[in-house]
Amino acid sequence: MFEHLNLSTLKKFLVFTSGTLCLLLLYLLLPFNKNPSLLPILITSQTYGNRNLHLNPPPQEWIQRQFQQALLNLNLHYNSSSRWSSCGPKTYYFPHINTIFTGTPKTGCSNWVEVLLRAEGTLKRELDPTNIRFVHGQVSEKHRMRHMREHYSDETFREAFSFTVVRNPWTRLVSGYRDKLSDEETQGADKRAIGVKIVQEMRIIDNLTTIKEHEIYPTFEEFAEYVVKHGGMVNPHFSPQFQTLCIPQARYDYVIPLEYSGILSSEVLDKIDTNATLLGSYDKSSDPRQQTSTVFARDWLSKLQPKTIENLYSIFKTDFTLLNYSNFSHPDFPLPLYHKQKSETA
Repeated sequence: MFEHLNLSTLKKFLVFTSGTLCLLLLYLLLPFNKNPSLLPILITSQTYGNRNLHLNPPPQEWIQRQFQQALLNLNLHYNSSSRWSSCGPKTYYFPHINTIFTGTPKTGCSNWVEVLLRAEGTLKRELDPTNIRFVHGQVSEKHRMRHMREHYSDETFREAFSFTVVRNPWTRLVSGYRDKLSDEETQGADKRAIGVKIVQEMRIIDNLTTIKEHEIYPTFEEFAEYVVKHGGMVNPHFSPQFQTLCIPQARYDYVIPLEYSGILSSEVLDKIDTNATLLGSYDKSSDPRQQTSTVFARDWLSKLQPKTIENLYSIFKTDFTLLNYSNFSHPDFPLPLYHKQKSETA
């Protein structure tokens, strides 16, 4: 069979065959049989080799339909008219630029609050990215909806431009762990107490001093199982995005998938009519499929027990539906599966 193949070709054939068999095994093990959009797709040299595949963002009309479908799956419907005054503490109103923004943790919300504060005139200069957490203090507190509804009515809010940012739940989960709980040196490692609690509970260690003195950090597997054990109710940085968004009370004018923020952020800033620019990503890769949290997500999630993956998906199911987000084994992970869905209905 192989007499006409040179050594280089034979090696490529064996690598491709073994990789395909591994992915087929993953397909059989992963518990996504009830949601075809999350089923793994075998990566071929044609699909994985094209690094420009499907990088055009989905249109807002499609995104709005996806949001509505996510609500219907929960037997919920949008209000007949938006009630922004009922939104939670992560929703902001900037009256000078007449803009409403909901910032879900781990979707780039700090950068967006920073640029909106500059556009509003509250901040006079661009912050150094290492000081980005400054925007969550007193400087932005007055813009939170819980304060703004004391001064403005829903009629005023309905005249504002509203937007938010959402993210693939898998990469968001990994990013939250890396930034807040791991032993990596990051700009947001301020949830050490939660990390200590995870180690104490998952390893059954009674002495907290031991965990702190020996600088013991939770593994990603321990974190994932802890999230499952507590039903996702750990901290807003690790909870479902759906719980932070102001839906179904209100309908956003514009939704940015974080994976396309480099492309779509300029459109939002144009709508706000500001010359302020968004601070860049800390990750140097412009292709979301090659960014660090994506690479780690593929690796770490593939090593979790299938039951853990199934339980995590159940917790974040609505977040996946919001933009028909891809599974970590998909060649276009972490992008929304707009193009796949479009081709199926064509």
